[in-house]
Amino acid sequence: MRLQVVNKMYQRSRALFWMLLGALYLLGCSAALPDVVENPPTVVLTPTEVMSVPSDAPVADIVAVTVTGTANTYQFSVEVLSPDEGCDQYADWWEVLTEDGALIYRRILAHSHVNEQPFVRSGGPVKIEPDTVVLVRAHMHPGGYGGQALRGSAQDGFAAVSVGVDFAAEVEILEPQPTGCAF
Repeated sequence: MRLQVVNKMYQRSRALFWMLLGALYLLGCSAALPDVVENPPTVVLTPTEVMSVPSDAPVADIVAVTVTGTANTYQFSVEVLSPDEGCDQYADWWEVLTEDGALIYRRILAHSHVNEQPFVRSGGPVKIEPDTVVLVRAHMHPGGYGGQALRGSAQDGFAAVSVGVDFAAEVEILEPQPTGCAF
């Protein structure tokens, strides 16, 4: 498990390095950059640093949450709006968190939804009591968190809430994780 976490962080740090290099190029700093970087520096980032994405990074928004079932076996139907462009940019999961940021449930999205926006995907069972207040948010590949989240309970319903990109950033590396993108 530890090796998977370290490997995931290494992969993300490399991706962040190349994104920053691309951003510098787009900002007109290309004259100061070599054409090829032979040995890019290895940077180890904490989960919070991994989550700190540029403010213009694509994000996925939770539009609506519907809960059915009974205590400790709820099914969540979550409506997501995301700027999917295929496997290079798509909403790769939605998740349910406690108010203090503990991961309760994660629904992996196995493919992009380019021509289906917004889209609804269901998942469960989500093991909460009817009055347990939770947050539902989406994750964007490669941007991370940052879109609109919804807060509420199975008993009282859900409403939009603003949470920062750094809220519960450490759960990003927890299992389950996507194993690929079908299309």
